[in-house]
Amino acid sequence: MAESVVFTKSENRAEIYAEITPQIEALIAVENDLIANLANVAAVLKEVFGFFWVGFYLAKDGQLILGPFQGPVACTRIGLDQGVCGHAYTTRDTVIVPNVDEFPGHIACSSASRSEIVVPVFDRDRNVFAVLDVDSDKLDDFSPIDADGFRKVADIISNTLN
Repeated sequence: MAESVVFTKSENRAEIYAEITPQIEALIAVENDLIANLANVAAVLKEVFGFFWVGFYLAKDGQLILGPFQGPVACTRIGLDQGVCGHAYTTRDTVIVPNVDEFPGHIACSSASRSEIVVPVFDRDRNVFAVLDVDSDKLDDFSPIDADGFRKVADIISNTLN
């Protein structure tokens, strides 16, 4: 059983993603429960990067429903066409928001959130079944390096689905 993730204390996020993605893959490869795996992925990302909020919203019944997360209390339901999460879901593409106050229709689950990245997670049929949502309490905290790192994490999750 894993107790922690080993990573270099570095400012270089590309190096950190390169170190943690194989560990995430190994961690969730031995478990077939989706919720358990999403919970561990959220915990790893929160522990390693110290982001304000890391979690998943699952597409159910025409909405995005709060799934496993790490951080303060969050919005429970988001419309598929609402906020950053809904935008990532409907466009099927990663969305980076440098300043959440400047994103039209942003849903403020917490006033402490300043920037956000949302990555769609696809099932085996290439349908979006979830989004990985990461909030930072710093402005402009996400870059294409994060988009690439989170995309790899989302792909690892997709590859574990039956």
